[in-house]
Amino acid sequence: MAGELKVFSGNTNRPLAQHICDYLDMPLGQSEVFKFSNENTFARILENVRECDVFIVQPIASPVNDSLMELLIMIDAVKRASARRVTAVVPYYGYGRTDKKDQPRVPITARLVADLITVAGAQRVLTVDLHAPQIQGFFSIPVDELTALPLLADYWQEKALDKLVVVATDVGITKRARDLAARLHAPLAIIEKRRLGNQDTTETLNVIGDVSGMRALTVDDEIDTGGSLVHAANTLLRAGAAQVYSSATHPVFSGPALQRIAGSAVEEVVVTDTISVVRAKDVSKVTVLSIASLLGEAIRRIHLGLSVGAMFEQKGAVPA
Repeated sequence: MAGELKVFSGNTNRPLAQHICDYLDMPLGQSEVFKFSNENTFARILENVRECDVFIVQPIASPVNDSLMELLIMIDAVKRASARRVTAVVPYYGYGRTDKKDQPRVPITARLVADLITVAGAQRVLTVDLHAPQIQGFFSIPVDELTALPLLADYWQEKALDKLVVVATDVGITKRARDLAARLHAPLAIIEKRRLGNQDTTETLNVIGDVSGMRALTVDDEIDTGGSLVHAANTLLRAGAAQVYSSATHPVFSGPALQRIAGSAVEEVVVTDTISVVRAKDVSKVTVLSIASLLGEAIRRIHLGLSVGAMFEQKGAVPA
């Protein structure tokens, strides 16, 4: 049986960690994580964790490499402080796109990151909506992958949009889009596209399915630069869609993403707070749902040795 439950956070999304602790009705663990003048990352745990069940909340998000190093160093710190069990809570798994060798002489960085987390001393990983399901198999330790799909579905059900069609933004996301469509009792369409080289650009080829006169709801696991979203929205409108809405778990929002969303034809973009989205509050089209209760409940169940899968029978997030 694991010892006392303690939750700590790196610097990447401390508000989410605090909201998780609010759900668990416990204080966020005291720690300090910073960089020296030589850019070396340093972490210190400021309370006793001997024989404790420790959860470290840290998405691998911008700044990605700093976030990863903070996570690894914090894991090492609590292991050396004699924590009984360490779980890496990684709401957003950075480097998840590099999950296979699709070109000659390229790395599988998602596997490398899994190895780093394991070697650092994590005994379990808790994450949300991985870019590719095979990433779970990159770990030699247990991985609990949660999904924000029920939270997003609840939001759109309450929105009660008529003539709704759910649209997968590419073939790879089709299963997730189909699951959402089933929850919303809506038909499914698919946008066929291809990525151009190693650049963050895509080419939309075709819309598979009927969207004419419908309200289209696009589904993706993340929104990065927003370019694919804008192209998808324009393609759907050209295909006869009346309006376009968008839904994604991870708001990466790099570069000009928020400006693109603000100036796009998309009516509303709904995401979760797996990644800190402070800047998104300035964009009226962006709605952020809190995933803290989902992660908090999973942490509670892992700590108590209860089923994590059973929690998806419960309803969750509300706008943050």
